[in-house]
Amino acid sequence: MMDESESFWLWDFFGRLHPMIVHFPIALLIFGAVLELLSVRKFQSKFRPGISLLVIAGSLSAILSAIFGYQLANAEGTTGATLDLHQQIGIGTAILSFILLFLLYRVGKKPAENSRIIVFRSILFFTAIAVSVTGHFGGSLTHGEDFLTETFPWNQDENSIEKTPINLAVYQAELNPEREMKLIGEVRMVFAHNCYKCHSGAKIEGELRLDEKEFAFAGGENGEVIIPGNPRESELIRRINLRKGHKEVMPSKGELLSAQEKELLALWIEKGAPWPDDAPQQSIYRVAELAPRRPILPRSKSGLANPIDIWVDDYFAKNRLEWSEPVDDRTYLRRIYLDVIGLIPSPEELEEFYQDPRENKREIWLKSLLDRDGDYAVHWLTFWNDALRNDYTGTGYITNGRFNITDWLYKSLEVNKPYDQFVKELLNPTEKSKGFIEGIRWRGTVNASQRTEMQAAQNVGQVILGLNLKCASCHDSFISDWKLEESYAFANIFADSTLEISRCEQPIGKMADTRILWEELGDIDSAASRSEKLKQLAENLVQPSNGRMYRTIVNRIWKQMMGRGLVEPVDEMDNEPWSQDLLDWLATEFVDNGYDLKNLIYQIGTSKIYQAESISYNSPDLILADDYRFSGAVRKRLTAEQFSDAVSQLVYPLFKKEDLKYNPEELNPEKGAKLDYARASLVANNSFLTALGRPNREIVSTSRDSQASLLQALELTNGTVLDSALRSGAKIWKSNYETTEKLTEALYMKALNRKPLDKELAVAKATMGEVPEEEQIQDFIWAVLLLPEFQLIY
Repeated sequence: MMDESESFWLWDFFGRLHPMIVHFPIALLIFGAVLELLSVRKFQSKFRPGISLLVIAGSLSAILSAIFGYQLANAEGTTGATLDLHQQIGIGTAILSFILLFLLYRVGKKPAENSRIIVFRSILFFTAIAVSVTGHFGGSLTHGEDFLTETFPWNQDENSIEKTPINLAVYQAELNPEREMKLIGEVRMVFAHNCYKCHSGAKIEGELRLDEKEFAFAGGENGEVIIPGNPRESELIRRINLRKGHKEVMPSKGELLSAQEKELLALWIEKGAPWPDDAPQQSIYRVAELAPRRPILPRSKSGLANPIDIWVDDYFAKNRLEWSEPVDDRTYLRRIYLDVIGLIPSPEELEEFYQDPRENKREIWLKSLLDRDGDYAVHWLTFWNDALRNDYTGTGYITNGRFNITDWLYKSLEVNKPYDQFVKELLNPTEKSKGFIEGIRWRGTVNASQRTEMQAAQNVGQVILGLNLKCASCHDSFISDWKLEESYAFANIFADSTLEISRCEQPIGKMADTRILWEELGDIDSAASRSEKLKQLAENLVQPSNGRMYRTIVNRIWKQMMGRGLVEPVDEMDNEPWSQDLLDWLATEFVDNGYDLKNLIYQIGTSKIYQAESISYNSPDLILADDYRFSGAVRKRLTAEQFSDAVSQLVYPLFKKEDLKYNPEELNPEKGAKLDYARASLVANNSFLTALGRPNREIVSTSRDSQASLLQALELTNGTVLDSALRSGAKIWKSNYETTEKLTEALYMKALNRKPLDKELAVAKATMGEVPEEEQIQDFIWAVLLLPEFQLIY
């Protein structure tokens, strides 16, 4: 006997016909409306029989589509806000189609009255619009809300706006309350990014919702999907691990979950699938102090003159850690050259440094590098281009909605513009610096949580304040106390008119306030013009009382120099630093010294801890672990730009002068960087630089992965860019060095800043003989370029 809850198979069959016939009314009614427009001056035109036939066929198929669609929704058990809109407008379209058929009959009588013709045409056009809107919501149901827009080039990286690397190692051990809440937040973000399209209040497939605890643990039409403590028996885990294309895989459309996301969900369930019933009354999230703090410097010990070292020594004493040995002159010189101007010192410079008799020669040479304004600006342009999403090409330049800030940025770095003024000009921009605020407009309104004003708020929060607002731009944050309304209030500063708040893409009927995230920083006049609001924002944010802003930039520069921030990730400044005292002291010292970035770099670069041996880690998870203990600078890999410039220095230019998108020599021949070849930071992104780690800069990027990748290995072994440079360079090296011994000594000195060991020289001779051939030289140079000693900053 058939279960009463089951519908008759024939009705289910009719429901399944809905997707097949639903395209008829869309095509026929729209085409009919177009022909009616062409007949607007003469009702009884040659198109009239065709229009009548299209209206009849389109209206009847619209009515049938509505009936079959209603039956399909009941049979499949799909619900949600998007479906409700689709149904309501679809039923409205069916009603309009009835009226349209009636009016067609009336205007068919001769002679047709003008009033009837007007009414008929109005209803036809209105029906064509209604059927189009119905089709749009139907497409959103079957393919997702961004099915069409995700194909646009400027939306290709949309997922990367939200998704951030997951540090699974943090959650492997026993969970304390803070780690548990972080785990829950990350799990809910995975749900939000991957599952809400089909399993939230907007759309409920299979009777399953994952946006609230009660519904998530209740499961769907096939029962529970989450079995706390047992990931193997949890249907959710089974489905997300199925292969792409499997009829039961989830998500069924779009990209599958990443390996990290799958591991995270399994680990969460294994830990008992914690999920609090209600928001806690007292926040469990760490919130960093906003105001500056000047801690009292501990008593200095013998040999520690730099305050940084005094703080580090205090930290070492509390954590029972020992100082590492200082690096030799060769390692230090190579380190400061790469960190300050992005280049490898020449053998002549190294020899001059060796022969320098002054006791403080390291400080003197560091200062001289910082005074090379052009080379400094070219190198640090890479750091700021990543952070300010400034690049030389891209979709935004094609659509004229993106603005290049390179000229302003280079000049600001070249003159070492004080950081407070630097930020003012970004937030209250001139024509030259408006790209950071205005430049995001090329992306368009991707969705409610990614409208251009919200993107501005997110980018300013991330870059200037070390704050992640991306989660709170769609709903109240899962990973902090920031609320949706606070994000919209901040975004309102960048808006020409008052924004309406949307939660998970649904407007809530409330207009946003206008205010900075911290009321202590001052007010914003909500009635002021956009330009006036930006001026107020700039003045309020850069004031010395905004300790967060200056801790953020100090932390970023520390990471650039030392390989790991005092706070990690650098965009989440509410996380606990390994030394709060050092961070606070550096930030206040930075303000007291006139917001001088070069002085900050000098202070770090002359510290004993910067000059100590670097530390190597087997896994990046160890660097980001909650129990991380600082013991020295982290060993870094050359960036894409540093590696490219080194190859251009040693072998042959990778890029031509014509590839330059900005030429400092043309700007200021006397002060600008002297370019014997095209520096990589000044050329447009390409497959070679991308393979070596340069981001596309269509979104803010404040950290690069220092780990080697498969793509990098493939590019360096099989790529045409490096291979072409090696071929051309080998000819030059052969003409300059007659014997293998001379060539080997010269290559080692230029590439590694040292002479080859006896065994290295013996291997070179055994491989190439006394007089090397071009192909042998090419392979030999390539082998040296792949050495860790060349690719790492020790």
